[in-house]
Parts: sequence; C-alpha cells; structure tokens
Amino acid sequence: MIATKRLVLRSLLAAVCAFSAALPLQTAWAADASAPDTLIRQLSLETLETVKSDKAIQAGDLQKIINLVDGKVMPHVNFQRMTSSAVGRFWRQATPEQQQRLQDEFKTLLVRTYAGALTQVKDQTIALRPLRASPSDTEVVVKTEIRGKGDPIQLDYRLEKSGAVWKIYDVNVLGIWLADQYRNSFSQEIGANGIDGLIKALTERNQKAAAAGGKA
Repeated sequence: MIATKRLVLRSLLAAVCAFSAALPLQTAWAADASAPDTLIRQLSLETLETVKSDKAIQAGDLQKIINLVDGKVMPHVNFQRMTSSAVGRFWRQATPEQQQRLQDEFKTLLVRTYAGALTQVKDQTIALRPLRASPSDTEVVVKTEIRGKGDPIQLDYRLEKSGAVWKIYDVNVLGIWLADQYRNSFSQEIGANGIDGLIKALTERNQKAAAAGGKA
C-alpha cells in the first residue's frame, strides 16, 4: 500500500507558495532559472501572485489550480530524475514504457497534492538562507525556513543544472527528502506486485483523487 503521509507532503508542497509571503513582489513574471536561489524565489512569487489575482482559484476551482501548477511550477522540475530516485533500484528494471507510465502517474500525484496544498496556504512566511555553492557547481541545495505559528520548519530544495538552467529534483521537509519518503512504499508495492503493480496502484489512487474532487 502506498503511504500517504499527507501532513508532511502538504506542508512540503505548500511551502513553495507560502515562500512568496515573505518577499516583495516583482514585475518580471518569467522565472529566472539561471541561478538556483533566484529560481526558487521567483517561482514562488509568480505562483502566489497568480493565486491572489484569480478569483476562480480563490473560490477553490481545483482544476484551474491544477492547470496553474502544471503550467507554471512543473516545467522547473526534473520529473524523470525525481521518479527514478523514488522508484530506486527498480527503475533500471522497468521498460521505457513502464518508466514513462511511472513518471506520468507520479507527476499527477504530486500535481494534485500541490494543488490541494495551495488552497491551504495561510500567513506563513519563508526565509531564504544564504546559498553555499561555487559558480562551477552543477548540483546545489537551496535552504529555506517556513515561519508561522509554532516552531520553524526546515524546507530545502535539491537542484541540478541542465545546460544554462536549474531544475528541482527533490525537496526536503523536516529532514525528510521527498524521494526517500516514497521509496520505501514504492519498493514494498513492487516487491509484492511488481512494477506494473505500482503503476496500477498509482493510477487507481489518482483516479480516486479525481473522483473525490482532486485531493491526493
């Protein structure tokens, strides 16, 4: 059975949007992927500004939120690397067709979870920590901290440089990386029912979420 871990995941995915609340609005709406910390900053600003200015999204139009997340956030994520990391050693055993199905269903799962999280963002703010990296680095960790009621929450992003742009391939909340969070449950599912079993489980979960209104 695929572990839900809803509380951790929703905090993790909502944090990208909550990040904007701590930052001044900018007029340029094309996320700058030339620097990893700039990408995280601007992507968050763009997403929240769209949510704030769209009355349908504010009213809870989930499909519109899903379209926003899929169009604005997901192009900055390396889903092949994220999925292969979550599937772990079994990824190499999957056929190209199975790999594509896994990637598609995992993306749908995360998009719907992210979209649901957008409706729950309140008054949190996020502080961006200084980036510790050299100009020659092609993989970095951008560290942030969510601040609101209660203790601050650690939120870190792993990014890789692909050509001249940076892409997110993992996210850490409270010391837990997203790929690690799923790897154990994915491994258990594959061990019990094979790779096709995992694809089926993800597909059924996404179908149920869609029928229930889109929440993962």
